[in-house]
Amino acid sequence: MSQKQPDYAEFIKALPQPDIPFEGVEAHLLAAPQAQAVFFSLPAGASVPPHSHCAQWGIVVDGELELTIGGATRTLRRGDTYHIADGEEHSARVITRCLAIDVFDDPNRYQAK
Repeated sequence: MSQKQPDYAEFIKALPQPDIPFEGVEAHLLAAPQAQAVFFSLPAGASVPPHSHCAQWGIVVDGELELTIGGATRTLRRGDTYHIADGEEHSARVITRCLAIDVFDDPNRYQAK
C-alpha cells in the first residue's frame, strides 16, 4: 500500500497563485498589508538560482532541500526554519519533494496571476 504524500489543505490550494519564475513549482499566495506568505510545493530536482530581495522567514513543512544563504549551505528537513536578511543572496536545491512556507517582508513581493 502506497503512502499518500503530504499536501496543503484544499482551502490553501484555493488561494491565488503568485506569478513566480520557477518551472514546476506550485505556489499559493496569502497577502496582508505588511507582508506576504507563500505556500510552496517544490518538486525534487528543482532549483532556485542565487538572488536577493526583502527579508524572508520560512519553514519546511515536509521534504528536504539544501539552502545556501550568504555562501553557507545547510540541509533543511521537516520543521526546520530559516531567516534570510534583507538583500542577502540565497539559493536552493530541492532534494525530495518539498513543502515550504515563506513569509516575505514585502506585501508586493509577488503578484497574483
